[in-house]
Amino acid sequence: MRLSIILLFTTVCSFLQINQSRAQQILPPPYIDENKFAAPAENIQRLFYLQRLPNANTIIYELNAPNGRLDEDEPIHAYWIRYANKGEKEDLNYIQRKFAYGLTIKKLSNDQYDVRFVSYKKFQMLLMKANDGKYHIFATLAQKQMMVNRIFAKIEGGSFWVPNIVYVEFRGTDPNTGREIIERFKP
Repeated sequence: MRLSIILLFTTVCSFLQINQSRAQQILPPPYIDENKFAAPAENIQRLFYLQRLPNANTIIYELNAPNGRLDEDEPIHAYWIRYANKGEKEDLNYIQRKFAYGLTIKKLSNDQYDVRFVSYKKFQMLLMKANDGKYHIFATLAQKQMMVNRIFAKIEGGSFWVPNIVYVEFRGTDPNTGREIIERFKP
């Protein structure tokens, strides 16, 4: 009897150790620290970029101005930088363009466009020329207007179609003072 209890105890302990090591392999790695994301290389056409957890791949939104002339039908071009694949560039696929990271753009006047994410149409941004004579993306958050440089979305769980967005952070520049502005909100 005593021997069978010892064998049973040893078997249970071995089983628990094996399952614990398997659980460690199956569990996803912890989220990446948002402050350790690499900023993409500077590009004079870049308007802003979007990064989000759970990975460091980045979406670049740049001015579509071949030969220095703005394409009025499609003034912004969006594409991925896939850091997980050696920094390869890749266009957004159909689903990403139409349901997640794509933009709807409507011309308001000669040099001004209404810009909205297809996944969050109630938030307006503007593509327009600033005092420097160049196009920038402008957004107003907490009654502060900024030229948007970076958008960061913290996503924890959910699904592709309905992600659980903890917050969205906008980083930009005050067009009048040049100071950095950081604003967060929960969509």
